Formats: sequence, C-alpha cells, structure tokens
Amino acid sequence: MVSFRFQDLEIWKESVPVSRECFVLAEKLRRDNYYSLSDQLLRASLSISNNIAEGSGSATKKDFANYLNIARRSTFECANIIILLHEYGIISQDYMDKMLILFKNLSAKIYYFRKRLITN
Repeated sequence: MVSFRFQDLEIWKESVPVSRECFVLAEKLRRDNYYSLSDQLLRASLSISNNIAEGSGSATKKDFANYLNIARRSTFECANIIILLHEYGIISQDYMDKMLILFKNLSAKIYYFRKRLITN
C-alpha cells in the first residue's frame, strides 16, 4: 500500500477524527439551514489535517513549521465557531465542552510537535 509521510504523524492521525466530528456537526448545521456556519466549520476543520499533510512534504523544517502554525491556528478558528454555535443556542454546553477539549488537545500537540521540529 502506498503511504505518505504525514500518515505516520500522530498529530495528523489525531486530526482526522476531529475533522470527522466537525463533518458530522457541519452536516447537521446544513440540515438546519445554517449553511455559512456549516461551510466555515468544515473548511476550518479540514485545514488542520490538510496543512499538516501539505507541510510534511516541505523541503525544510522552517517551511513545515509554517504549515503547522496554520494548522494550529485552524484549531482556534474551529474553537471560535463552536463557542459561537453555543452562544447562538445551536449546540449544548456539554457538546461545546467536548469539542473544545478536542481542539485544545490537538492544538497543544501541534504546538509541541512544531516546537520539537524547529529546535532539532
């Protein structure tokens, strides 16, 4: 089986189920006619794994670190959308808390991976 470097990265592996969870929520938002929020959440969540994958193909550690920074910032964008969805009464407190933990943990792992990458 053909594989790419990013498939071996724990941060990429952890980003996939987070994106899947956002995809499920985005589909629910779309069914409830929240098209803009659905699209934005889907784009932001896909940006996490996409930037990890794209960055893994970089020629330099500095370039890869740049992509990881973008991926991490996308976790913040997703967290913001989740908070707003709760503020608008669209999702529950429990669901918001669950999602924010996922984004917080993933963000931290991307941060520490990036830090290790640029200090080695």
